[in-house]
Amino acid sequence: STGATNASIMVSPMLTMTYTVTVTNANNCSASLTRTITVNPLPTAGITVAETSGTTPNDGIICTGATATLTGTGGTSYAWSTGATNAAIMVTSAGTYTVTVTNANGCTASATTTITVNPLPTPGITVAETSGNANNDGIICNGATATLTGTGGTSYVWSTGVSTAAIMVTPVTATTYTVTVTNANGCTASATTTITVNPLPTAGIT
Repeated sequence: STGATNASIMVSPMLTMTYTVTVTNANNCSASLTRTITVNPLPTAGITVAETSGTTPNDGIICTGATATLTGTGGTSYAWSTGATNAAIMVTSAGTYTVTVTNANGCTASATTTITVNPLPTPGITVAETSGNANNDGIICNGATATLTGTGGTSYVWSTGVSTAAIMVTPVTATTYTVTVTNANGCTASATTTITVNPLPTAGIT
């Protein structure tokens, strides 16, 4: 019925179609047979990304050391380019991930997503003080002040609760200070320094 005159034809219908062949033998006698090809739809393959790293959650851009959960959708079984066959996988590496989705009719389709991994900042703390035997060594005399300045990022949060790059501290005993540094990609890392406090002499006059 397609107009072909071969014994065999190949068909790729987009919709369910009925095909008829008319067979003629050596005596020029003819008979016809009909066959219907049923076409099932492909699954609508998809991947959802879940992560809380970086500046925007679930955008597929994470920081080094973070994990993203990729979940295949649209089918009844899943095969990932990593070799996994679960609906959901957890990834930590940058790259392109593909899932092949199979529906109840055994039809397959694929979806792809890309995970980008941004580096962590390199946090640091510089210490400025002029107390004691040596300047800027983090060893001060009781009552003196040290200025601590965070480096390596675009924003800073100190263990004291202050969120400026630099803080001034006047501890009365040895104290450890931590700054959490965030870079432009929303990735964070921390640095720590300790300020040691030496006692004042007991001055006297006899």
